[in-house]
Amino acid sequence: MATEREIKLRVRSIKNIQQVTKAQQTISASKMRRAQDAVLASRPFEQRLREVLNDLAPYADDDASPLLQKRPVKRALMLLITSDRGFVGAMNTNNVRNALREAESLPSVGWVPVGRKGIAQLRRAGQSVIAEFSGLGDRPTTADTNVIVKVVVEEFLATRVDEVYLSFTRFVNTLRQVPTVRRILPLVPEEEDIDARPPLQYIFEPDASTVLNAVLPRLLEVAVYQAILESLASEHSARLIAMRNATDAAGDLISELTLQANKARQWRITKEMLEIASGAEAMAKG
Repeated sequence: MATEREIKLRVRSIKNIQQVTKAQQTISASKMRRAQDAVLASRPFEQRLREVLNDLAPYADDDASPLLQKRPVKRALMLLITSDRGFVGAMNTNNVRNALREAESLPSVGWVPVGRKGIAQLRRAGQSVIAEFSGLGDRPTTADTNVIVKVVVEEFLATRVDEVYLSFTRFVNTLRQVPTVRRILPLVPEEEDIDARPPLQYIFEPDASTVLNAVLPRLLEVAVYQAILESLASEHSARLIAMRNATDAAGDLISELTLQANKARQWRITKEMLEIASGAEAMAKG
């Protein structure tokens, strides 16, 4: 049984850890609110761009833009978005596992990881990494993310890959984040919406190919930027929950150790009283 002093030292150490987790919880709550606002503000813009793609679908043959060209899939590319920092529970692991499971159905896959955690896991798994990005921060801009899009588009246009998939953690709410894999190249309209849309007649100036070549790269940039914002909101939410659970667990452990310390103190006092009584009885007999 541990001594009273040893237990008190453990309690002090756990209280210090609890202070750190409380601070991390507060910071994550602030960042989570900001990230949620950014996600909710950008979602309508991405949805509107996808609606534009759906409207242009009847005119979007493979020759209209190189980003629409469909080829037999010999090699695919997976753009994997994870966090740079830990303390997010199983969020990164679930995302990477989901992406690897999706990659198993493809003939060959090259990877472009974004985030140190994804980079490390892919290295351990021995995957083929084409390029890697990290250090985007908590407030990335399109200037930061467009560099990633440029690498992906170059790989597709050079026909080194035939399809491009985007793997990220979609933010649902504070308690729920969903690993998601979505194909982004070649660009195709949303199948569930296109059949329900009324036919629209467009007049293109100067022509359909020029309009599509202007719209489609923007759609791709917004899709990647939105996925990074979704991952950031998921990261801060997961870290908030993880730090809250750690704080609660530390409190439970402190209560348990405090009870053990009280029992050790009572045992020490009882032992001292027995020693005094035994000594007094021995002196009386002597």
